[in-house]
Amino acid sequence: MAEMNQFYQLLTQLLFQNMRIAGYLARQEIKNILEEIRKKDPKRLEPYGFKVYSQNEEDGIIEEIFKRLKIDKGIFVEIGVENGLECNTLYLLHKGWKGLWIEANTNYVNFIKNKFDYVIKNGKLMVLNEYVRIDNINRLIAHRIKSEEFEFLSIDIDGMDVYLLEYLTKKPLVICIEYNSKFPPKLHKKPPYNPNFWWQGTDYMGSSLKAIVEVAEKKGYVLVGTNITGTNAFFLRKDLWNNELFPDPDPIELYNPPRYWLYFDYFKHIGHAPDFGPYLDLMQ
Repeated sequence: MAEMNQFYQLLTQLLFQNMRIAGYLARQEIKNILEEIRKKDPKRLEPYGFKVYSQNEEDGIIEEIFKRLKIDKGIFVEIGVENGLECNTLYLLHKGWKGLWIEANTNYVNFIKNKFDYVIKNGKLMVLNEYVRIDNINRLIAHRIKSEEFEFLSIDIDGMDVYLLEYLTKKPLVICIEYNSKFPPKLHKKPPYNPNFWWQGTDYMGSSLKAIVEVAEKKGYVLVGTNITGTNAFFLRKDLWNNELFPDPDPIELYNPPRYWLYFDYFKHIGHAPDFGPYLDLMQ
């Protein structure tokens, strides 16, 4: 029994050692990738990425976009937040923004209502338990966000994202939407619309960057970047785009391939699990 315990202790030590090594290698790879990107175009957004509560480095990219737009606070809408502790807008909430979360999973919404109770009660955060489809996206947003435009929209439903963008009538300034980076930037790929689609954890999820760019351009948006893990694309309303502030909206140049190992090896497994509790500034 004692020998078995020693074996498991050694195995645990080796596991954590390997995790530390993986974290170090991921940081080195990130550094090398960002150095190459800076050389290509100093206006690229990837070097500004960092994680506070986002899944990857989206928090920093979103912050940099609004910094260039000279916008400090605003209204956000995020569709698909799971339990709210790893999403693209919790950091914005901490920075004084207000907004709406829409999540289809009732268990996640119950968790959010308990964990984020006081910021919901004081009106800083609104939560809807709804499965968002093309026939209800505008009604759900308009029910809580009255103005035609707001600052930021994030769409992450692991499948029919591009169709929500296509049917959106509101005019957010900035949109973050997940793309399937397994497809190179010259391929136009999107699944047929299925209002009951649920992601099964495979690489059959979402649309290629080219397919999303095509829809976004028709809606009056230009691509301004993607993140280095090849997970999310960022779009800016065309009337706000300035070539002195943002890179050329070329999807071939701005595309990032799938580098999910940077997330699994570094961002997820190294450090403390995300959480939320009372903060004085958010209680006011």
